[in-house]
Amino acid sequence: MANYENIKDVNSNRTPSERRELAIKAGKASGEARRRKADFRKTLNLLLTAEIDSPEWTPVLKALGLESTLESAMLAAQIKEAMEGNTKAAYFVAQYAGQSAEPEENIRNREADTELKKARKQAVTGENETDEALDKLDQVLKEVRENAIKQETE
Repeated sequence: MANYENIKDVNSNRTPSERRELAIKAGKASGEARRRKADFRKTLNLLLTAEIDSPEWTPVLKALGLESTLESAMLAAQIKEAMEGNTKAAYFVAQYAGQSAEPEENIRNREADTELKKARKQAVTGENETDEALDKLDQVLKEVRENAIKQETE
């Protein structure tokens, strides 16, 4: 049976200095991962926008008034595959052309529902999702955590 003891945080057995050290390491690792991902996106963007000289695609792209880049050639190839009956290529083209499988009406209804929920929340609590509301939420969560730690130590 699941209870708090089964999911107790491992950090409760660590000293504050150990937790601080682990948080520092985690923060550094997170920063490195973010930089790696940003470098990857930058490299990919540079490669996709690089000019190519493809005897197959350059004349076609130029005739359409497009630059002969790797990105343009890849997209043209996907469109060509879709026209030949490749459903995955057709799905890719539709997805990246902004055509969603979900009807526009459903998207509008979901957005309206979200706005209605926000309005109701503001009417009931007098708050909207501002920094003040987020600070209040942080304070409540901090109190809940402190109460849990207090009960655990008792």
